[in-house]
Amino acid sequence: MMLMAAALTTPALADESKVKSWNSYDSMGCMMLRECTKDVRQVKTWMSFGEQHEVHKDEITDILTSLNQIGVNVYIGDNKYFYSLTRGLYYVKGNDMFFNEKYISSPTMLIKVLRHEGWHTAQDCMAGTIDNTFTAIIINPEKIPDWIKDGAKRTYPPSASPYESEAMFAAFSDTMTRDALKVCAGPKRMWEVYKPTPLTKKWLMEQGFISK
Repeated sequence: MMLMAAALTTPALADESKVKSWNSYDSMGCMMLRECTKDVRQVKTWMSFGEQHEVHKDEITDILTSLNQIGVNVYIGDNKYFYSLTRGLYYVKGNDMFFNEKYISSPTMLIKVLRHEGWHTAQDCMAGTIDNTFTAIIINPEKIPDWIKDGAKRTYPPSASPYESEAMFAAFSDTMTRDALKVCAGPKRMWEVYKPTPLTKKWLMEQGFISK
């Protein structure tokens, strides 16, 4: 309520007047659409997250470099914009990635969220092109441990759990997201390096990305 009152009385916060309520899908959408930019800053290097993340600086730098080459902008936003307990998100339509400032102080938390959201970028790339609004499964679900798949099923709706279980799996690996994004940023197409699953192959054929 205090934040809303400030928005109504301070002209400098004009973009915040677009928000009906904080920590909601409305406020998150305003940030994702880049209509709300106050207290949202762009990430340039690993130091943007804080010097405590030096332990992961090489991996963070590799991921950020690939994201930059792909055309994905990365931002850190105030907690007020994020729906309850949302730590980070990848906006497939805008090709932007956002991190909740409330949760990035911990190196362990930050690197897991970066890997998770970075994997969603790779899924976007696997769907044919980063300029679409679709994502595709990259790895065979049988390779994902059951405890991760069970966790995804408990956390996400059925339609999202296959994609989220992949991203959750990637969050525990220091190579999966880094390697996939390097492929996405490189000269080869994702499906030339990662053998597509049957459903992903069907999608790519239907969209004309592959012929057989």
